Amino acid sequence: MKPGIPTLRGTDHIGFTVPNLEEATDFFVNVIGCDLVYSLGPFERQDDWMQEHLNVHPRTVMRELRFFRCGFGSNFEIFEYQPADGQATQPRNSDIGGHHLCFYVDDLDVAVDYLKSHGVRLLGEPTASQNASLGQRWVYFLSPWGMQLELCSYPNGKAYEQNSAVKLWHPALPGQ
Repeated sequence: MKPGIPTLRGTDHIGFTVPNLEEATDFFVNVIGCDLVYSLGPFERQDDWMQEHLNVHPRTVMRELRFFRCGFGSNFEIFEYQPADGQATQPRNSDIGGHHLCFYVDDLDVAVDYLKSHGVRLLGEPTASQNASLGQRWVYFLSPWGMQLELCSYPNGKAYEQNSAVKLWHPALPGQ
């Protein structure tokens, strides 16, 4: 039997918190191209439920959350909280809990030009990967509130695929 969570199918959604849900909705719908599916909230408790279930201060208010679908892959659950004990700053990739979202595109250069035309801050120019990721190009960019995002493209695959029995899931080939 394979180790791991029994009956696991895959990732259902990625959740993250933003400082302003309206700004995030505008960015993810009108710049990235995700679809807003539904929203919930506000949610507030006077017991310890928030701390017990979400590991936040018990008097924190979840103002609203919205679910988005992005292309063939990721669902996003985006939260706006009113924390009872303050908020930490956006982590960098090098910080514990640092992260980024990566969007696959068929044509990186066209996508980069599009982001530039929308005033999105790019972190450098597209980079060609090496070694096992040879065949991929990528570039990081920032949301309006500083969240780290990435575009990547590898229309002809990556070098690791030549000798690997297991291949990474590919957004352009969702059934494979």
